[in-house]
Amino acid sequence: MQVSTQVLLKDRAVDSLTREDFEVFDNQQLRPLVDFSRERTPLTLLLLLDLSGSMNKYLEQMNRASAAALAQLQPGDTVGVMVFSREARSTLPFTTDRAAAVQGLRDAVREGDLGSGTLINPAILAAAAHLRAQAPPGGTRAIVIVTDNLGLNYQSPDAAAVRALHDANTGLHAIVVGQGRRPAGTRSRFANPDFSPANVFHIAEETGGDALRADRVDEVFPRLIERIRRRYQLVYRAPEGTPGEFREIRVSLTPAARVRFPGAEVRSRRGYFVQQP
Repeated sequence: MQVSTQVLLKDRAVDSLTREDFEVFDNQQLRPLVDFSRERTPLTLLLLLDLSGSMNKYLEQMNRASAAALAQLQPGDTVGVMVFSREARSTLPFTTDRAAAVQGLRDAVREGDLGSGTLINPAILAAAAHLRAQAPPGGTRAIVIVTDNLGLNYQSPDAAAVRALHDANTGLHAIVVGQGRRPAGTRSRFANPDFSPANVFHIAEETGGDALRADRVDEVFPRLIERIRRRYQLVYRAPEGTPGEFREIRVSLTPAARVRFPGAEVRSRRGYFVQQP
Protein backbone atom coordinates (compact mmCIF):
# COMPACT_ATOMS: atom_id res chain seq x y z
CA MET A 1 0.00 0.00 0.00
CA GLN A 2 1.42 3.38 -1.03
CA VAL A 3 0.46 6.41 1.03
CA SER A 4 1.27 9.89 -0.26
CA THR A 5 2.00 12.05 2.78
CA GLN A 6 2.57 15.74 3.36
CA VAL A 7 4.02 17.36 6.48
CA LEU A 8 3.33 21.05 7.02
CA LEU A 9 4.68 23.41 9.66
CA LYS A 10 3.15 26.90 9.68
CA ASP A 11 1.81 26.22 6.17
CA ARG A 12 5.25 25.35 4.79
CA ALA A 13 6.25 21.87 3.62
CA VAL A 14 8.78 20.02 5.77
CA ASP A 15 11.06 18.15 3.37
CA SER A 16 13.93 17.00 5.58
CA LEU A 17 12.28 13.97 7.18
CA THR A 18 13.55 10.40 6.83
CA ARG A 19 12.00 6.96 6.88
CA GLU A 20 12.66 6.70 10.62
CA ASP A 21 10.52 9.79 11.31
CA PHE A 22 7.20 8.18 10.29
CA GLU A 23 4.77 5.69 11.75
CA VAL A 24 1.93 4.16 9.69
CA PHE A 25 -1.06 2.45 11.28
CA ASP A 26 -3.55 0.26 9.40
CA ASN A 27 -6.72 -0.16 11.47
CA GLN A 28 -4.66 0.98 14.49
CA GLN A 29 -1.97 -1.66 13.87
CA LEU A 30 1.56 -0.33 13.35
CA ARG A 31 2.93 -1.50 10.00
CA PRO A 32 6.64 -1.47 9.07
CA LEU A 33 7.60 0.55 6.01
CA VAL A 34 9.01 -1.46 3.10
CA ASP A 35 9.85 1.60 0.99
CA PHE A 36 10.22 5.36 1.45
CA SER A 37 10.89 8.09 -1.08
CA ARG A 38 10.48 11.75 -1.94
CA GLU A 39 10.69 13.32 -5.41
CA ARG A 40 12.13 10.26 -7.18
CA THR A 41 8.65 8.69 -7.49
CA PRO A 42 7.06 9.57 -10.88
CA LEU A 43 3.99 11.80 -10.59
CA THR A 44 0.83 11.61 -12.68
CA LEU A 45 -1.01 14.94 -12.42
CA LEU A 46 -4.54 15.47 -13.72
CA LEU A 47 -5.74 19.09 -13.92
CA LEU A 48 -9.54 19.29 -13.60
CA LEU A 49 -10.92 22.69 -14.62
CA ASP A 50 -14.37 24.11 -13.84
CA LEU A 51 -15.55 25.90 -17.01
CA SER A 52 -18.68 27.50 -15.55
CA GLY A 53 -19.09 31.16 -16.50
CA SER A 54 -17.85 32.56 -13.20
CA MET A 55 -14.45 30.89 -13.69
CA ASN A 56 -13.15 32.71 -16.79
CA LYS A 57 -10.77 35.19 -15.17
CA TYR A 58 -9.38 32.59 -12.75
CA LEU A 59 -8.58 30.14 -15.54
CA GLU A 60 -6.78 32.92 -17.41
CA GLN A 61 -4.74 33.56 -14.26
CA MET A 62 -3.91 29.86 -14.10
CA ASN A 63 -2.74 29.89 -17.70
CA ARG A 64 -0.38 32.78 -16.99
CA ALA A 65 1.28 30.73 -14.23
CA SER A 66 1.19 27.35 -15.95
CA ALA A 67 4.70 27.39 -17.40
CA ALA A 68 6.30 28.28 -14.05
CA ALA A 69 4.14 25.81 -12.14
CA LEU A 70 4.72 22.84 -14.43
CA ALA A 71 8.45 23.59 -14.67
CA GLN A 72 8.70 22.18 -11.12
CA LEU A 73 7.83 18.69 -12.35
CA GLN A 74 10.54 16.08 -12.81
CA PRO A 75 11.50 14.11 -15.93
CA GLY A 76 9.05 11.24 -16.25
CA ASP A 77 6.15 13.10 -14.61
CA THR A 78 2.98 13.15 -16.72
CA VAL A 79 0.22 15.75 -17.00
CA GLY A 80 -3.34 15.49 -18.35
CA VAL A 81 -6.24 17.94 -18.53
CA MET A 82 -9.98 17.48 -18.05
CA VAL A 83 -12.72 20.12 -18.07
CA PHE A 84 -16.25 20.09 -16.73
CA SER A 85 -19.44 21.99 -16.11
CA ARG A 86 -22.52 19.75 -16.37
CA GLU A 87 -20.47 17.11 -18.20
CA ALA A 88 -16.78 16.22 -17.94
CA ARG A 89 -14.37 15.69 -20.81
CA SER A 90 -10.69 14.83 -21.22
CA THR A 91 -9.00 17.45 -23.41
CA LEU A 92 -5.33 16.49 -23.10
CA PRO A 93 -4.11 12.87 -22.85
CA PHE A 94 -1.37 12.25 -20.32
CA THR A 95 1.94 13.59 -21.60
CA THR A 96 5.47 14.16 -20.35
CA ASP A 97 5.85 17.12 -22.74
CA ARG A 98 5.73 20.30 -20.61
CA ALA A 99 5.13 22.58 -23.61
CA ALA A 100 2.22 20.41 -24.72
CA ALA A 101 0.75 20.54 -21.22
CA VAL A 102 0.96 24.34 -21.09
CA GLN A 103 -0.68 24.59 -24.51
CA GLY A 104 -3.27 22.02 -23.44
CA LEU A 105 -4.29 24.23 -20.55
CA ARG A 106 -4.68 27.21 -22.87
CA ASP A 107 -6.79 25.19 -25.29
CA ALA A 108 -8.94 23.68 -22.53
CA VAL A 109 -10.53 26.97 -21.48
CA ARG A 110 -12.04 27.29 -24.96
CA GLU A 111 -13.90 23.98 -24.74
CA GLY A 112 -17.68 24.20 -25.12
CA ASP A 113 -20.84 22.08 -25.27
CA LEU A 114 -20.49 20.80 -21.73
CA GLY A 115 -23.97 21.87 -20.65
CA SER A 116 -25.12 24.35 -18.03
CA GLY A 117 -24.53 23.83 -14.33
CA THR A 118 -21.56 22.81 -12.18
CA LEU A 119 -21.56 19.12 -11.25
CA ILE A 120 -18.40 18.77 -9.21
CA ASN A 121 -18.69 15.29 -7.71
CA PRO A 122 -19.61 13.65 -11.04
CA ALA A 123 -16.54 15.37 -12.53
CA ILE A 124 -14.37 13.93 -9.75
CA LEU A 125 -15.83 10.48 -10.42
CA ALA A 126 -15.02 10.87 -14.13
CA ALA A 127 -11.49 12.06 -13.32
CA ALA A 128 -10.85 9.08 -11.02
CA ALA A 129 -12.10 6.67 -13.69
CA HIS A 130 -9.90 8.39 -16.29
CA LEU A 131 -6.85 7.96 -14.07
CA ARG A 132 -7.56 4.29 -13.49
CA ALA A 133 -7.98 3.67 -17.22
CA GLN A 134 -5.34 5.93 -18.75
CA ALA A 135 -2.65 6.87 -16.21
CA PRO A 136 0.78 5.24 -16.40
CA PRO A 137 1.18 2.38 -13.91
CA GLY A 138 2.90 2.98 -10.58
CA GLY A 139 4.11 6.23 -9.11
CA THR A 140 2.08 8.92 -7.36
CA ARG A 141 -1.24 10.29 -8.61
CA ALA A 142 -2.88 13.63 -7.90
CA ILE A 143 -5.90 15.53 -9.18
CA VAL A 144 -5.85 19.33 -9.00
CA ILE A 145 -9.34 20.80 -9.32
CA VAL A 146 -9.82 24.53 -9.91
CA THR A 147 -13.37 25.57 -9.01
CA ASP A 148 -15.52 28.04 -7.12
CA ASN A 149 -17.13 25.12 -5.21
CA LEU A 150 -20.59 26.53 -5.92
CA GLY A 151 -22.13 23.47 -7.52
CA LEU A 152 -24.98 21.32 -6.23
CA ASN A 153 -24.65 17.55 -6.40
CA TYR A 154 -27.61 15.35 -7.28
CA GLN A 155 -27.43 11.69 -6.26
CA SER A 156 -23.65 11.99 -6.11
CA PRO A 157 -22.59 12.18 -2.45
CA ASP A 158 -19.10 12.98 -1.24
CA ALA A 159 -18.68 9.39 -0.05
CA ALA A 160 -18.89 8.11 -3.64
CA ALA A 161 -16.25 10.60 -4.80
CA VAL A 162 -13.96 9.72 -1.89
CA ARG A 163 -14.27 5.99 -2.59
CA ALA A 164 -13.52 6.50 -6.29
CA LEU A 165 -10.38 8.44 -5.38
CA HIS A 166 -9.31 5.79 -2.86
CA ASP A 167 -9.80 3.07 -5.48
CA ALA A 168 -7.70 5.11 -7.94
CA ASN A 169 -5.03 5.67 -5.23
CA THR A 170 -5.38 9.39 -5.89
CA GLY A 171 -5.53 12.49 -3.72
CA LEU A 172 -7.68 15.52 -4.55
CA HIS A 173 -6.06 18.96 -4.32
CA ALA A 174 -8.34 21.96 -4.73
CA ILE A 175 -7.86 25.62 -5.60
CA VAL A 176 -11.11 27.30 -4.56
CA VAL A 177 -11.74 30.75 -6.04
CA GLY A 178 -14.30 33.53 -6.09
CA GLN A 179 -17.17 33.22 -3.63
CA GLY A 180 -16.43 29.58 -2.94
CA ARG A 181 -16.40 28.66 0.73
CA ARG A 182 -16.57 25.48 2.75
CA PRO A 183 -20.25 24.62 3.42
CA ALA A 184 -21.35 25.05 7.01
CA GLY A 185 -22.70 21.49 6.96
CA THR A 186 -23.17 18.49 4.72
CA ARG A 187 -26.85 19.16 4.02
CA SER A 188 -28.19 21.57 1.43
CA ARG A 189 -31.05 23.99 1.85
CA PHE A 190 -33.27 21.46 0.06
CA ALA A 191 -35.23 18.84 1.98
CA ASN A 192 -34.54 16.25 -0.74
CA PRO A 193 -31.63 14.09 0.51
CA ASP A 194 -30.57 13.43 -3.09
CA PHE A 195 -29.15 16.97 -3.19
CA SER A 196 -25.97 18.01 -1.38
CA PRO A 197 -23.72 21.09 -1.55
CA ALA A 198 -20.34 20.84 -3.22
CA ASN A 199 -17.54 20.38 -0.71
CA VAL A 200 -14.11 19.84 -2.24
CA PHE A 201 -12.61 20.80 1.13
CA HIS A 202 -14.00 17.63 2.73
CA ILE A 203 -13.00 15.41 -0.19
CA ALA A 204 -9.45 16.79 -0.14
CA GLU A 205 -9.15 16.09 3.59
CA GLU A 206 -10.39 12.51 3.24
CA THR A 207 -7.93 11.74 0.46
CA GLY A 208 -4.92 13.51 2.02
CA GLY A 209 -4.86 16.51 -0.32
CA ASP A 210 -4.82 20.29 -0.05
CA ALA A 211 -7.71 22.73 -0.39
CA LEU A 212 -6.52 26.31 -0.78
CA ARG A 213 -8.65 29.45 -1.04
CA ALA A 214 -7.32 31.83 -3.68
CA ASP A 215 -8.10 35.29 -4.98
CA ARG A 216 -5.36 34.87 -7.56
CA VAL A 217 -4.77 31.44 -9.06
CA ASP A 218 -1.48 32.54 -10.60
CA GLU A 219 -0.06 32.93 -7.08
CA VAL A 220 -1.42 29.69 -5.63
CA PHE A 221 -1.03 27.26 -8.56
CA PRO A 222 2.80 27.13 -8.55
CA ARG A 223 2.83 26.81 -4.75
CA LEU A 224 0.38 23.91 -4.85
CA ILE A 225 2.40 22.04 -7.48
CA GLU A 226 5.52 22.54 -5.35
CA ARG A 227 3.73 21.08 -2.32
CA ILE A 228 2.52 18.08 -4.30
CA ARG A 229 6.02 17.42 -5.63
CA ARG A 230 7.51 17.61 -2.13
CA ARG A 231 5.31 14.93 -0.60
CA TYR A 232 6.68 11.71 0.88
CA GLN A 233 5.70 8.30 -0.44
CA LEU A 234 5.35 5.66 2.28
CA VAL A 235 4.87 2.02 1.31
CA TYR A 236 3.82 -0.84 3.59
CA ARG A 237 2.37 -4.31 3.15
CA ALA A 238 -1.35 -4.14 3.75
CA PRO A 239 -2.80 -6.95 5.87
CA GLU A 240 -5.39 -9.30 4.44
CA GLY A 241 -8.94 -8.07 4.59
CA THR A 242 -12.44 -8.77 3.33
CA PRO A 243 -13.05 -7.40 -0.19
CA GLY A 244 -15.03 -4.16 0.06
CA GLU A 245 -13.99 -3.60 3.69
CA PHE A 246 -12.85 -0.08 4.58
CA ARG A 247 -9.59 0.03 6.52
CA GLU A 248 -8.38 3.16 8.25
CA ILE A 249 -4.90 4.57 7.60
CA ARG A 250 -3.20 6.90 10.06
CA VAL A 251 0.22 8.39 9.43
CA SER A 252 2.02 10.19 12.24
CA LEU A 253 5.47 11.41 13.14
CA THR A 254 7.45 9.42 15.67
CA PRO A 255 7.78 10.94 19.15
CA ALA A 256 11.34 12.02 18.37
CA ALA A 257 10.26 13.73 15.14
CA ARG A 258 7.41 15.52 16.94
CA VAL A 259 9.97 16.95 19.35
CA ARG A 260 11.99 18.31 16.41
CA PHE A 261 8.92 19.66 14.63
CA PRO A 262 6.37 20.62 17.30
CA GLY A 263 3.01 21.52 15.82
CA ALA A 264 3.67 19.86 12.47
CA GLU A 265 0.56 18.69 10.60
CA VAL A 266 0.61 15.34 8.78
CA ARG A 267 -1.76 14.89 5.83
CA SER A 268 -2.46 11.57 4.13
CA ARG A 269 -5.39 9.55 2.87
CA ARG A 270 -7.63 8.36 5.68
CA GLY A 271 -8.11 4.84 4.45
CA TYR A 272 -8.82 2.47 1.58
CA PHE A 273 -11.28 -0.19 0.48
CA VAL A 274 -9.91 -3.73 0.21
CA GLN A 275 -9.88 -4.78 -3.44
CA GLN A 276 -10.83 -8.14 -4.90
CA PRO A 277 -7.75 -10.43 -5.13
